[in-house]
Amino acid sequence: MDGRIGTLAPQVMRRARIREGQPFPLGATWDGTGVNFALFSAHATKVELCLFDEAGNQELERIELPEYSDEVWHGYLPDARPGTIYGYRVHGPYEPLAGHRFNPNKLLLDPYAHTVVGDLTWAPEVFGYKLESGDDLTFDTRDSARLMPKCRVIDPAFTWGRDRSPDVPWDRTIIYEAHVKGFTQRHPDLPESIRGTYAGMASPEAIAYLRGLGITSVELLPVHTFINDDFLLQKGLTNYWGYNTISFFSPARRYARSPGNATPEFKEMVARMHEAGLEVILDVVYNHTAEGNERGPTLSFKGIDNASYYRLLPDKPRYYINDTGTGNTVNLSHPRVLQMVTDSLRYWATEMRVDGFRFDLATILGREPYGFDEGGGFLDSCRQDPVLSRVKLLAEPWDCGPGGYQVGGFPPGWAEWNDRYRDTVRAFWRGDEGQAAELATRLTGSGDKFNRRGRKPWASVNFVTAHDGFTLNDLVSYDHKHNDANGEGNRDGHSHNLSWNHGAEGRTSDAAVTTLRERQKRNMLAMLLLSQGTPMILGGDEIGRTQNGNNNTYCQDNELNWLDWPGIDESGEALAAFTRKMIALRQSFPVLRRSRFFTGEWNEAIGVRDVAWLTPAGQPMEPTHWQDPGTRCFGMLLDGRAQTSGIRRPAADATLLIVANAHHDAVPFSLPEAMDGRHWLMLVDTNRPELNEPESFDLRHSYLVTGRSLLLFVLIPDQESNAILAAAHSALLAGMEPPPMPGDDIDDHPLARRTADWHVGNHVTSFQPPSADGKIATRPRSRTAASIKRAWQRLMRREPPQS
Repeated sequence: MDGRIGTLAPQVMRRARIREGQPFPLGATWDGTGVNFALFSAHATKVELCLFDEAGNQELERIELPEYSDEVWHGYLPDARPGTIYGYRVHGPYEPLAGHRFNPNKLLLDPYAHTVVGDLTWAPEVFGYKLESGDDLTFDTRDSARLMPKCRVIDPAFTWGRDRSPDVPWDRTIIYEAHVKGFTQRHPDLPESIRGTYAGMASPEAIAYLRGLGITSVELLPVHTFINDDFLLQKGLTNYWGYNTISFFSPARRYARSPGNATPEFKEMVARMHEAGLEVILDVVYNHTAEGNERGPTLSFKGIDNASYYRLLPDKPRYYINDTGTGNTVNLSHPRVLQMVTDSLRYWATEMRVDGFRFDLATILGREPYGFDEGGGFLDSCRQDPVLSRVKLLAEPWDCGPGGYQVGGFPPGWAEWNDRYRDTVRAFWRGDEGQAAELATRLTGSGDKFNRRGRKPWASVNFVTAHDGFTLNDLVSYDHKHNDANGEGNRDGHSHNLSWNHGAEGRTSDAAVTTLRERQKRNMLAMLLLSQGTPMILGGDEIGRTQNGNNNTYCQDNELNWLDWPGIDESGEALAAFTRKMIALRQSFPVLRRSRFFTGEWNEAIGVRDVAWLTPAGQPMEPTHWQDPGTRCFGMLLDGRAQTSGIRRPAADATLLIVANAHHDAVPFSLPEAMDGRHWLMLVDTNRPELNEPESFDLRHSYLVTGRSLLLFVLIPDQESNAILAAAHSALLAGMEPPPMPGDDIDDHPLARRTADWHVGNHVTSFQPPSADGKIATRPRSRTAASIKRAWQRLMRREPPQS
């Protein structure tokens, strides 16, 4: 005996009953009395279902699936139950030159497996060819079963109770990109048993923080079952981000408190987040798999039907098209492969109840053999599907293939990561020349990219940082990447980061440098949350998380990636408070999240210009100003009267003024006159993060804008302005302390008492603006007091304001 499972007849311990079964649904489906097994393969000659003991170590039986219908092999086992451990062996031609790599000596994962158990052990046996020869045309006869993870049949039953999706409107959406393990692994208030797990993300402590921050949607880095790359394991590293999927239907067991219960634990996490009003968005990787190129292992798709599942070179099908840069590209032009991906998405949207998906290298999903097509099979499938067309769909609109950069090229209904926004905001605050005109376009929703076919500003997912690259703290602390810990000689990761260390590389005790860095963080966070579009915050940026200058931490499952909750210092707490304040301000003023693109054109019907651009003198920007490479300070006036829909009528939103100064020196800025305006109320000055009380300034007042800082003002009109003042003050207070959790007494919350004290202390019940002599007029009215209370309660529950 050679010790390899499945090679000797005596290991077959029993003979299961088998029936014909059905070719649908694909995968292993428990119907209450037995399990139906169905596997697509267009080129196989025989498929064997392999059953294993409960530990997944010993192969008990191989059962040939008896039927072949419409290229689907299928059979029904009336004696199988949830918990059954299985895999496949698929017979067919081993002809790499023709694109076929069948090898029944290799145990294969079911593409539709809902649970994967065990881990891959890297060894020559998991390759379809003789690895030692280096020649993928050779055929390896060694059995891989003892080294392979296996599939397990599940009972999908789960008690969801009254769970329902928060269904956050796009214009209210604020995304927080996080990693299940990284967010919870070092949280001191969590029991060690749930740190780094779905249960940790579902904990009251984690949810209280997320909800208190004010975000609406948590975008989780990949949680589909993925493989740790061999070359990383050999260096003592691992695949941390998870962009190496091998199973599109199973949640990664590495994030489960009990590895055998990953699916119910994931569902529990979703239910708890929904209960708190938080959406769950999954980062998904359907563009490639962990099987690599022709020299990669045979784990699933390659051995089931290589020529169908992957895009192969038309004239040399031995080789893979590598538009992903990872060795292979999933072939979504094949109808069965397209079905698998859409089935997977529907499974996660319905059975697992997630609220949306962010698609890694999404251009590949829209690429047909002739190139990218926004009317391609996959994109059309999503648009017409009754389930997928109703969830949030976000694209990373680029890959490394021909015509791979497609920002703005996706069809209606999709949102897209906007790297043009990222790069422009970084360059502007770094002080680069010639950024003003480009920045104006990015601040108004990137209409040059998205204003077509009825798409809305929310289609632009604005971000300054993401998992791939510097954190916000490192963006202002390093001129260069420092990726030596990855073991690749610092050659990995992007070198074009548009970062600036402000005078010292990395950590420093220089107070002046530290002060400027903190202000720059506030500048970019504030601009992100004041821009039209959908903002996305990288998890940990709001507390100053650092990766020590590493901008490619994909392989670092350690303190470099885990949020350092115990190490949050005073500056981190202050930045978190500032972030809460900015999010509350965004949600309080609808003009910051319009569903129409700002154009700056004069609207004759209502006599309003939706956005006006101002020089520091308070005058309209002229072409010469935009063309001047030295323009680094300007104002953006958002008129709250601009129409909000196709109906030509004025709105009644607040009018806001945003002033951005990327000059190194202070610039006097003349606050403009505005129609029906009495004075300006300053809500934000990034040079004064401690500002928690609105400050009033006359029209035409010359405000000295500190070098490298951002300001936000709201116009107080002549008529009563209780709604504007209530929204402004409540939003500022929200930065001081997180709002209550569901079930808390809102009226007894500390912020409620502070708000009441402010109202009483200022004798404001109708919120009239100060008179000319600076005194605040009062006109007590019970109706106003009630409206204040309702507005406060809506804000604390993160509900939309009432018009």
